[in-house]
Amino acid sequence: MHQAPEFLAIGHISIDRRPDGSLVPGGTALYAALLASRFGLRSAILTRGRFDHIEDESVRESLTRYASEVDLIVQEADEPTQFTNKSVAGRREQTIHSWAGEIDLNGVPPMWRSAGIIHLGPIAQEIDVRRAGRLSPDFFGITPQGLMRDWRTEHDGKVTVVPLRLAYEFLGRIDGMVLSSEEHSLARDEIEVIGSRGLVAVTRGAAGVQLTDRGHQTQIPAFNVPVVDDTGSGDVFAAALFILRTQGVGVAQAARIASASAAVMIQTGGPDAVPTREQVDAFLADEQRKAQQRNAW
Repeated sequence: MHQAPEFLAIGHISIDRRPDGSLVPGGTALYAALLASRFGLRSAILTRGRFDHIEDESVRESLTRYASEVDLIVQEADEPTQFTNKSVAGRREQTIHSWAGEIDLNGVPPMWRSAGIIHLGPIAQEIDVRRAGRLSPDFFGITPQGLMRDWRTEHDGKVTVVPLRLAYEFLGRIDGMVLSSEEHSLARDEIEVIGSRGLVAVTRGAAGVQLTDRGHQTQIPAFNVPVVDDTGSGDVFAAALFILRTQGVGVAQAARIASASAAVMIQTGGPDAVPTREQVDAFLADEQRKAQQRNAW
């Protein structure tokens, strides 16, 4: 890359096992960087893992295609991070089968450190934010879910959610944070600090999104669409929100477009379904047309 990326995502690209046994690439960094690329930004990922020994040819082919869309640095590991995601009584249950290890933030190329947007997207405790001092983006975003996950091999790798603990000095550098309704009660201090001077979004699925922008709260309703697979929807929402805010779009409108981005994706699911900006605009235009028809009745 001869220029600094406009969007840099940092986090593990994972191999996700679906309930039917099929494998698909995943991870916040992948979903976010693909969204940025498909929104027209120069996009890059810093990750760690090993993908050359994956037996599933379709996964290898997918990763090769994605690498043509985004610049990619893969730090060496013995294996990739592997998840199983399944829904139990309406809640997501996760299991970690293998872990690629901590990402060395010193491995960020000097030109990448000043990317327009840096999105920290940990999925399994792979980022030590205390080592992020050299990063100097125009907009610093984080989806901290991976810093709130704990798992034990003696418990078969089942993931539990733990409180978020971020140093006050680091919080002062964050411009935007997105987390889920399941996580927000364990991150109240961080939400208060970041929300007082920046932007925090709590995603609530079908209940929409709760925004806190410099102390002011706004509720954004969700779009009513059929859900095939919502894995990565929060990551796509976050990336779109961060991008649109840096482009000067108002908070409420940025969140609406970001919600539409997630709504388009979950109707098909998987990284291939991450939409382009044109697809999102077409979806919003269709939603507006439907609303006008309802009002006419």
